[in-house]
Amino acid sequence: MLTDKIRAKKSGIVLYGITPPKATHTEDEIKTIAQKHIERISKLNIDGLVLYDIQDESDRTDEKRPFPFIKTLNPCEYSKNYLQELKTPRIVYRAVGNYTTNTFTNWLEDTKQSQVHSVFVGAASHEQQNNITLREAYSLKKEVNNNLCLGGIAIPERHTKKHDEHLRVFSKIDNSCEYFVTQCVYDLEAAKVFLTDYLHYSKENNQPMVPIIFTLTPCGSAKTLDFMKWLGINIPNYLEDDLKESGDILHDSIKLSRDIFEELYSFGKKRGIPVGCNVESVAIRKAEIEASIELLDEVHNIIKKYDN
Repeated sequence: MLTDKIRAKKSGIVLYGITPPKATHTEDEIKTIAQKHIERISKLNIDGLVLYDIQDESDRTDEKRPFPFIKTLNPCEYSKNYLQELKTPRIVYRAVGNYTTNTFTNWLEDTKQSQVHSVFVGAASHEQQNNITLREAYSLKKEVNNNLCLGGIAIPERHTKKHDEHLRVFSKIDNSCEYFVTQCVYDLEAAKVFLTDYLHYSKENNQPMVPIIFTLTPCGSAKTLDFMKWLGINIPNYLEDDLKESGDILHDSIKLSRDIFEELYSFGKKRGIPVGCNVESVAIRKAEIEASIELLDEVHNIIKKYDN
């Protein structure tokens, strides 16, 4: 069970992340998409399915968004109403600012029965107007359903500039976060520096480390790469050039992601840091969906290699 692995602070947790269908789809279209999700995901060897709660991040930057923002279905409702056949444990993201105190409290009450896992996400920027803050969401969780297996977001690239991502992580652990899912990782060095400081703080303060689950995302085009940068994902200049000049950007991004995860997994194993992986499949192109499954297989091979 996913909860048991998280609470035992295991290495090698493997997740698969998807975005719910667009809210503009008809009911029949949503059912068709859901059936494809069920067929694909039921065949995967994963510990859990991540369902993202998408928010418009235009307030975070003055740069033009490469793709227009289109609202998606609420991930909890999509999971509950359309993916009932799927037996895979769920991790539903909650962009907490989208909900009122009442709606958030009611959802937390529902989680007592549904045994979902969740990741709370704060505002994309200081300018964003929110109904409730991340701090208030943590407080409500403790009050209403403190047994909810809760995760947080970690952004290793932010550590390069602010040098405090490990402190943010331990602060969230104090607020009952039991695991962390990172933003998509293309900057290996930033991730290793973050893990090193995470380990040092744990030892110096006698605080146990919880799993850090690194997100990998296959990239199928130069425009997708620009969108990832717009989202705040740090892609070193030399890697960006290599990918944009590649004859097969999708193939090369899979190889790059695989190599990054092998480095991070072996780094964690040597030092006793529980590291896992979340493979994102947020594109709709068949080639990119197939690439995410190929990358997932590579991740399993890496875990077997270092766990044997």
